[in-house]
Amino acid sequence: MKETYTIELTKEIGRAAVYGGVFLGGGGGGSLENGLKAVDEALELGKVKIISIDKLPDNGKIITASAVGSPASKEGYVSLEHCKRVYELYEKVSGEIIQGIITNENGGHSTTNGWILSAITGKPIIDAPCNGRAHPTGAMGSMGLSTKLGYKTWQIAAGGKKETEKNLEIAAYGGLKFTSKLVRESAAQAGGLVTVLRNCVNAGFVKKNAAIGGLMQAIDIGNVFVKNEGKVDKILNKLSEVLEIEVIAKGYVDSCHLKIKGGFDVGNVNIRANEKLVSLTFWNEYMTIESSGQRLATFPDLIATMDADTGKVKTSAQIKEGDNIILIKVPRSNLILGKGMYDIDLFRDVEKIINKPMIKYIF
Repeated sequence: MKETYTIELTKEIGRAAVYGGVFLGGGGGGSLENGLKAVDEALELGKVKIISIDKLPDNGKIITASAVGSPASKEGYVSLEHCKRVYELYEKVSGEIIQGIITNENGGHSTTNGWILSAITGKPIIDAPCNGRAHPTGAMGSMGLSTKLGYKTWQIAAGGKKETEKNLEIAAYGGLKFTSKLVRESAAQAGGLVTVLRNCVNAGFVKKNAAIGGLMQAIDIGNVFVKNEGKVDKILNKLSEVLEIEVIAKGYVDSCHLKIKGGFDVGNVNIRANEKLVSLTFWNEYMTIESSGQRLATFPDLIATMDADTGKVKTSAQIKEGDNIILIKVPRSNLILGKGMYDIDLFRDVEKIINKPMIKYIF
């Protein structure tokens, strides 16, 4: 029998969700600090209810809320007005009546996608993220819609500092791949970040293709960090009870290279662990771990970097040379993944960006 639940967001629940989200971000998904700020803003604006998806009929309309951009950008800016504006535009151009909101992924900030909108509109947050971990492209968070021939979508985006030429909003209609590229470019033009509403679908589709229960998993993981803050060994032990984790290495960051390319953070990190060098690549999220010519982890395996002194998760945008790091892997089989993680074509894009094979390690 399926569990049915309604949870009213509190600061404590929100904090746990964000702490769990930044771990499930796998190097991406935005920062812990921005996620906690979003929790506070949402609670100041109104009530937010999180419900299980079985509380909606199969024909109920669900919209995906997302943030698109470069986590390392210093100029990215999204305001409350932008969140309101994308909703107003979506209703105007699509004519759809929305009954629930889902986030595109878990991450320090992205777990909270849609919470401010929920507080403003009273629409519930559905515990069915498009993906239970963070991912770099919009198509990966489309619940498999990228494989549906002829599928057309509205994508509405807004961002950029007010009263500057970077402040913009767009409404794009068309194929998922091409509208996603337009949104990504709008993020780059807006200074690095836009808030997005996209891909209105029936609840019945979401039930079959989303990461059902992914938000509750984030809260469970987050409680490990919150209840054991600063106790690194205890965090690792408790995480092992919630997830199947593997500590790949403990060492310091020997080198770190990041560049912002096309609205993404792209680069690599080398960790020196005793006499061993462990190398990571990232495209917003960590994509691979390699050492001595061996592949140790491949996205969508979860790869996380944790501060060895504090136990706090560090994203790829926050890592710097000299950091004392614990490198963790969670096998993809232990995650709640959406249908977008099973589309082989999407991993060809990853191979082109990071210039490493992916598909042979996944499919």
